[in-house]
Amino acid sequence: MVPSSIYVLTGCTAVGKTELALRWAEANNAEIVSCDSLLFYRGMDIGTAKPSKMELARVPHHLIDNREITEPMDVTHYVDDALDVVDEILGRGRKVLVTGGSGFYLKAFFAPVADSVEVPASLRNELRQRVEAGGIENLLEELRELNPQGLGDLDVHNPRRVSRALERCLASGRTLAELKAEFAAQPSPFAAYEIKLCELMREKSALDVRIERRVATMLQAGLVEEVKELLANGLMQNPSAAKAIGYRETIECLNGQLPVGDLAAKIAQNTRGLVKKQRTWFKTQLPSHRLIDAADAQIDRLFP
Repeated sequence: MVPSSIYVLTGCTAVGKTELALRWAEANNAEIVSCDSLLFYRGMDIGTAKPSKMELARVPHHLIDNREITEPMDVTHYVDDALDVVDEILGRGRKVLVTGGSGFYLKAFFAPVADSVEVPASLRNELRQRVEAGGIENLLEELRELNPQGLGDLDVHNPRRVSRALERCLASGRTLAELKAEFAAQPSPFAAYEIKLCELMREKSALDVRIERRVATMLQAGLVEEVKELLANGLMQNPSAAKAIGYRETIECLNGQLPVGDLAAKIAQNTRGLVKKQRTWFKTQLPSHRLIDAADAQIDRLFP
């Protein structure tokens, strides 16, 4: 049997994915599956440049506004949700267009992203308490004893990564090298599908202009008020969301750590830094794929 196709349109922040995705989906009887790590959350609208109500009405969208701000979300949950949605869309005889630029979630369509090791909450809590009481040195010593062949490329100065490595070794009874080999041997969660990937590009100067305009639009639309409401609803319980660009700078501003007059420039600066990281990530972490200049992209050339 010929595998069903999943079409993936990606690109860095502010490159112009939303409108092209809508036009392609409209022309190809497709539904859109979000691959953005922040669009899950209700209330995170302005700072994420979430599609507007009018845009959402043009084409059915999935995995947007399906989590409260305080609900945890990770790549394992994303894969489970995305697999269900993909099957539903294909079952209706429609095409699937995945769009977004969140690297780790995006990679799930091409490679394994999580192993089967289950870490008991009691073990995780115990290791956290040990770090809080005495730092990571005792954890690192135990980890080295469990891995006589070495720790590979583990960042031994990062308490979180050291703790995660030790808890996975203790929970599984295997070394880091064994866990890495087992992980690499796993298929992608979407191995049963043919994945067609296209990345949108823009010249840096043009993208910088778009970023400046995007930030100005967000602030005019009420980003500060949105962050105030999110904080009241528990934003700080979700560290990854609270640290997202646009939100973390606004929180600093509300806390008096950043002058109001510097807010737009700070968000734009950090967005440009994110774009640089995204470009490197797409180049090094994704399989060979089609590159299209977003400035003159035509929908019939995205996935020939």
